[in-house]
Amino acid sequence: MGDSDQLVDAARRAREHAVAPFSGFKVGAALLTADGRVYGGCNVENASYGLTVCAERVALLKALSEGERAFAMIAVVADTTDPTPPCGACRQLLWEYCGDIPVVLANLRETKGSHQMRDLLPLPFDARFL
Repeated sequence: MGDSDQLVDAARRAREHAVAPFSGFKVGAALLTADGRVYGGCNVENASYGLTVCAERVALLKALSEGERAFAMIAVVADTTDPTPPCGACRQLLWEYCGDIPVVLANLRETKGSHQMRDLLPLPFDARFL
């Protein structure tokens, strides 16, 4: 089993902890560090939808808060037929902190594809413009 398969499995496990009482849409993510550590995250909803945090950001913030700074790949899992890519806010943060990593998209049964961050966020805004 390759890194992406193991990462998808970790994202599926993280999804089980999602807090989605309003939408029922549970998402899991797993972020692989350059040295092989995995940080899982799930979406956490709030009655004020604007305060909801996506699974990708939870995984990233957990890793960053533990001192991680180099990342290799992220997997995102949802119970959908079509792949569920990261939202715009997640794409921005993933680009800034992870760079051009592969983003593996899967559902509960199979991997649906892999995309590079540069393809999901063309012409990104980052520190180069500051």
